[in-house]
Order: sequence, then C-alpha cells, then structure tokens
Amino acid sequence: MKIIRVETIVLNLPMTIDGATPMLAGPARTSIDMLLVRIDTDAGITGWGEAFGHRIFPATRAAIDTLLGPMCVGRDPSAIGALTDELQRVLHGVGRGGPTMYALSGIDIALWDIAGKAAGLPLYRLLGGAARADLPAYASLLRYGTAAAVAHYTAQALGRGYRYIKLHEITVPEIKAARDVAGAGVPIMVDTNCPWTVTEAVAMARRLAPLDLHWLEEPVWPPENLAGLAEVRTRGGIPTAAGENYGTAWEFRRAFEAGALSYAQPSVTKIGGVTELRRVMTLAEAFGVQVVPHSAYFGPGLLASIHCIAAMPVETLVERFYCDFSDNPLGEAIHPRQGRIAVPQGPGLGVDPEPSLIEKLRVTC
Repeated sequence: MKIIRVETIVLNLPMTIDGATPMLAGPARTSIDMLLVRIDTDAGITGWGEAFGHRIFPATRAAIDTLLGPMCVGRDPSAIGALTDELQRVLHGVGRGGPTMYALSGIDIALWDIAGKAAGLPLYRLLGGAARADLPAYASLLRYGTAAAVAHYTAQALGRGYRYIKLHEITVPEIKAARDVAGAGVPIMVDTNCPWTVTEAVAMARRLAPLDLHWLEEPVWPPENLAGLAEVRTRGGIPTAAGENYGTAWEFRRAFEAGALSYAQPSVTKIGGVTELRRVMTLAEAFGVQVVPHSAYFGPGLLASIHCIAAMPVETLVERFYCDFSDNPLGEAIHPRQGRIAVPQGPGLGVDPEPSLIEKLRVTC
C-alpha cells in the first residue's frame, strides 16, 4: 500500500450562540476554523487527520502542502514510526514546534486512521485499549469576560449533564461566578492562557484558593518558563496543568524533571499526532504525572484524543470545547450525552467527515 495524495481542506464552522459572544485567543468570534488532512492510498483506504489551525491555518496548511505532504507521497502509510521520525529529522531545522509540528500532527493522525481501517479495528483497540463505550467529558467554556455570562454558560453546561467545568477567565469575579453556580463538589478548572509573571501567578493562585480549583492551567508567560511554573505549583497551592504549547515529548520531559506539572496536557493536533502523544503518556507514567490531553477541536483531532484516552489503562477526562454548531462534519460523534462522550467503535477513528458538509463548510483560499 502506498500514499498517492495528501490534501488539505479548510472548513469554517459557524457557532450557534445562546448568550454572550465568546472570545477565542483575543477578539470575539462567531465561528471556528478547522484544518482537515486527507491521505489517499492506492488500496482505496482514505485516512483523515486534523492539524491545529485556529486562526493560523494558512501557515500550517503551507507546511503540509509544500513540505510534508509531497514527502509522504509514494511512502508506505503503515510504517508510521519510520515515516514520522524521518519527517522530524529532515525538518528539524524548520522548527520543533509551531506550524511544522502541527502539520506533522495532522498527517500522523490520518496515518493512524488508515492503520485502523486496514486492520478493521477502532484506533483505541489497535493501541491496546480494552473495550470501552464512552468516557467522561468536561465542558471547556470559552472566555466571556463577564460574571453574568460565565454564570449563564456554567448553569447551561451543568444542565446538559456535565460534571466537570473548565473556564478560560483571568479575573476572580468571573471564576467565582462559576463556583457560585456550581456549588461545592463540582470540579472547576481554570485555563488562563499564559497571562502572568511568576509573581503575579502566585498571587492570583492564592486569591483563587478559596474557590477550590481542580487545576490552574498555563498561568505563566512565557509557557516555556518551566522553573516559574514549578514555583507557582509549589507556592500557589493549586495543582498546575500545561502542555498544549509543547512541541515534542522532550519538552514534556523537561517539564516533568522541573516538577512543573500536576496534569500534562499534550495536544494531538500540535505535538506530532498520536505517535508523539503516546510517547508523552509513557513519560508521564514514569514520572507519576496524570495525562489529560488538551482537545479544543471538533474534527479528527477530537476523535484521535478520544481514542488515545480510551487506550489508557485508567479512565481520564476528554476536553470538549463548549460550542454548538448548526452544522459539523462529524455529526453526533462530537456531542457528549449527560457528561460522557462515546468512543467510536468503527475502524480507525471510527467516523469520517460527511462529504456534503465538507463542501458546505469549505473555505476557498
């Protein structure tokens, strides 16, 4: 079996908004970009992947179309380890993080989809996981910037059956609003997206301590300040989480050695796909750190995250970015029910994007 084509497809998914318009890494947004990777083989098997593309998809797409994609054509898609290792070695001068690794992630996910389809197994079973029907999901609320909006969406998520809530707020009133609505006993996590110095982060952690947070995520700028993150973990009194901005398993190793993380959050669409995420899981186990993958996606990246988690010996949470869409190419596969999300049981990732919706949502660029 040989790869005959690698194609990138950009989709734009308009959100259905019931309340305040969310902010995504800056300004208010009413839609989300998705960068799909399609790999076709001469055996008639097609694999689907997803590369990180929120707002920056042109750079990731260019890396696939001009660098990695052409290098994959003619290669054996089943030799995943050898192919991805070669791609990392050849392209290391371009970068060990950012669009190059995002591009590799999308390709790697698609290769694992092909592998599962060729074997007739769902990916999580191919990876050695036990039979599992579903997993617990947490509602990863977007940033709203007002206590009233946070209270509204927290109540809505709880009403839909979620029992874990994550916020993307950076001030105390908004975070307190979620706790007031949820009450005691509901785990609340806070992802701040790297806003503070170490001193500021320690001070904020202490202010937030009465709200009994499950973890404080990426509190320090820059994200590679591992010593600073370890200091926040030690002095702030709240477990720390990070990893979506790490480019390889080696960065996680340095974070583990620094004692920076309570929870490791590799992102399958950023770190090199299923192959590298599995390496992080192995490292984390050796260091005694719990892995809870980052997954702010709605396509094959979300499915790959679900399968990787389902293959873990101990059940952990699936992040579900808290957005609704009038149309999405994976249909019901992205929707949790009563706080749990189904593990697809079909071969490979288990669900292919719907062709009619790909055409409807496709962005020409």
